[in-house]
Amino acid sequence: MKIIVTGSSGLIGSEAVRYFGKKGHQIIGVDSNLRKYFFGEGGDTSWNRKLLQELPIDFSHRNIDIRNREEVLDLYKSEQPDATIHCAAQPSHDLAAKIPFDDFDTNAVGTMNLLEANRLHCIASPFVYMSTNKVYGDAPNEIQLKELERRWEYDDPGYINGISEDCRIDQCKHSLFGASKAAADIIVQEYGRYFGMPTVSFRGGCLTGPQHSGVELHGFLSYLVKVAVTAKPYTIFGYKGKQVRDQIHSEDVVKAFEVFIENPHTPGAVYNLGGGKENSASVLECIDLIKEIGGYEVNYSLSEENRIGDHICYYSDLSRLRSDYPNWDIRISLSQIIREMITAEEQRLSETLS
Repeated sequence: MKIIVTGSSGLIGSEAVRYFGKKGHQIIGVDSNLRKYFFGEGGDTSWNRKLLQELPIDFSHRNIDIRNREEVLDLYKSEQPDATIHCAAQPSHDLAAKIPFDDFDTNAVGTMNLLEANRLHCIASPFVYMSTNKVYGDAPNEIQLKELERRWEYDDPGYINGISEDCRIDQCKHSLFGASKAAADIIVQEYGRYFGMPTVSFRGGCLTGPQHSGVELHGFLSYLVKVAVTAKPYTIFGYKGKQVRDQIHSEDVVKAFEVFIENPHTPGAVYNLGGGKENSASVLECIDLIKEIGGYEVNYSLSEENRIGDHICYYSDLSRLRSDYPNWDIRISLSQIIREMITAEEQRLSETLS
């Protein structure tokens, strides 16, 4: 099988390259290292691309910006892939407000370019879109909560398993990032429903893992581990540090892609994809786990001002995905995720110092 992976040097894209490449598939990676443009040197993913190119797999890299419609159309015309895994994005809430055109052109227009190229040249091939829970805006903040010692928690029995796909996405505040990703999410659904294409939007929680190039404006757990290992200061924005997120390892994400590609359930399908309740934790609880697992203290300060559109408590209800694909489930625990991330960061620090 020939698979196009966009954002192939990023966290989820590179995991997809490794996973499907090791299974013998031909992988075409599309990545122009926009993350470096968005976040500076700290967001540079060229190191990851070089690692992928050294692997004994059938992988080729294309330095294509998905905003370039002609190049995207030419790629699909020449390659006609059997599947697309679309992970390329501008991923930051805060940065989107500073670069609104770049944000929308990357997240919404870039996705449209890929979908239309897919429709014109390989309409029957599955199209997997890595969406985000930010399409729900701050609507989850309307759910009744209870404040515990180290976290917020839902105080409504209707949300015992977390946020389902029925949560509304309109008439709430998203951040411009959330809005551009929602636009792409809807168009992915529409290409599925209108043209009958096998498309899916996976609305991710906190996607993470040891290959994550976390920065302050994106990739909270990766960045938190980085500052812990390197003894740098950390700022928690709002909600007393008790805001809750569900962490999912990149490998579990990619395995969800696989089960859909093998058996597209419904054209225009939508699934929440996060760590679920079992992998949920507040910022303070993550700080506790980093100390417990790695022995690192985090030098943090609390800011009273929260980020615009930020969730107070969010973890994914995985019931629909588990029902449609019973062979898929969360396999990597939060503790294991943190352990792997600490080891990877220690290794990177050692290489930098040597």
